[in-house]
Amino acid sequence: MNPRPSFRLDLRRARGPSRYGLSVLVCIATTLIAKSLSTHVDPVNLAMLFLLGVFVVALRLGWGPALLASFLSVAVFDFFLVPPHLSFAVADAQHLITFVVMLTVALITSHLVARLGRQTEEALERESRTRALYEMARELAGTVALAQVAEITEGFLGQVPSVSSRLLLPDPAGELQTPEADGSAIGDMSPARKAYGLGEPVEVSIPIEGKVRIYLPLAAPGRAPAGVLEVIVDAATLQRERPLLHAVAPLAAIAVERLRYAEAAKATQVQVEGERLRNSVLSSLSHDLRTPLTALVGLADTLVIAGDAFPPTHRETSQALKEQAVKLAGTVHNLLDLARLNAGRVGLRKEWQPLEEVIGAAIKLLRPALAQHPLTVELDPDLPLLEFDALLIERVIGNLLENAAKHTPPGTAIAVTAHRDGHQASVSVCDQGPGFPVGSDLLAPFDRSETPAGKGGIGLGLAICKAIVEAHGGCLTLDNLAEGGGCARFSLPLGSPPAIEEETGEEAP
Repeated sequence: MNPRPSFRLDLRRARGPSRYGLSVLVCIATTLIAKSLSTHVDPVNLAMLFLLGVFVVALRLGWGPALLASFLSVAVFDFFLVPPHLSFAVADAQHLITFVVMLTVALITSHLVARLGRQTEEALERESRTRALYEMARELAGTVALAQVAEITEGFLGQVPSVSSRLLLPDPAGELQTPEADGSAIGDMSPARKAYGLGEPVEVSIPIEGKVRIYLPLAAPGRAPAGVLEVIVDAATLQRERPLLHAVAPLAAIAVERLRYAEAAKATQVQVEGERLRNSVLSSLSHDLRTPLTALVGLADTLVIAGDAFPPTHRETSQALKEQAVKLAGTVHNLLDLARLNAGRVGLRKEWQPLEEVIGAAIKLLRPALAQHPLTVELDPDLPLLEFDALLIERVIGNLLENAAKHTPPGTAIAVTAHRDGHQASVSVCDQGPGFPVGSDLLAPFDRSETPAGKGGIGLGLAICKAIVEAHGGCLTLDNLAEGGGCARFSLPLGSPPAIEEETGEEAP
């Protein structure tokens, strides 16, 4: 159970008809006092007592009761204190001037004092609301769950008469729900979705109940909505409390965003720690397996060399043993390289050199694997020198070519292109095979998505290519072509290659 909010919203409600009754009582009391002093004080001076009464009524009870007190005071003064007594008749015409001046002063005084009192009360109410909003913001700053944000927000607005509210937040599927939603229906959500999508308030009238349902997007300034605040309120209260509602929504929005950012930061930290642990384990295992695997490959190679002394079945077994040992050694080597690349412990030996030489070396190395695939190479003649590690980039191109040859049927063409694209050089390896599987992250380590050709790997080749390219300041992407086939593209920054001085020949004597 979450603690109850500690703030209190002090709303000063207008008093009812009792104010006018109090105004009449003040006039009666003033009349009794003036009547007791009438034998000692001139009636004109007694008028000041009634003006004082009007002043008190205006100060404490407002404009309406003060207006009643003004007219009632003049009438009582004439009836009880001005001769002839107990009559509204006026014996002396000078008293008419007294009545007019008395009524005018009373009306002006009551109006000014009532307005001052109204302003004072409004200032006190604004102060109370500001203090309550501050306390609410402090409560929201200490929340650790979205349910607490909803409880504090709804509790704050629940102190306003005729107001009920609830917080609607998007679930992982993007549907608006209450934080403690149990899957049950929560009414028509189309207005809430509209407010959430547009980022603007939406109002819906409820004629039967005489109320208004208003949906306020939970959006901090300059940010997308994080949810919706639904408020049900009558029209009069909405007109009076609209500024308060528009002040509460951003506070709740900031609290919701803070919790989501904290959750995302925590998930990112867990992911980073998990990645660091995995790289450490891979690096340790790779080091520990490398030595025995090297020995195993050497022993298997020895058995193959001496295979003529073995029966045919033993020769086949020794050849298979060598192939699997070499494959396993290559996998361990890839694991070690991947761990080093992710840890940033691979030093790049960058040199300014032409890209076509590295592409040619990779094609020559993979000539047996590419024997059954027509290969075309198209290089931009204006491509300048690039600064890169030749061995690593050759490995990237080799892995992409080997991947294309492995996962495409024999006879399908493979194309290698390189051209200048703005401030970077773009290299593409495209094929006419079945393309890359949709919905799989083949650039992530250990993605073993099966291709339509039915040939899967352990998911290291493309991950290593991505790490190498990113270490050079480029990026690697995989796309499926509209006409069929897949295309792997990576980029390298052009940089500022050094100027090449042309050799000048000397004439023979």
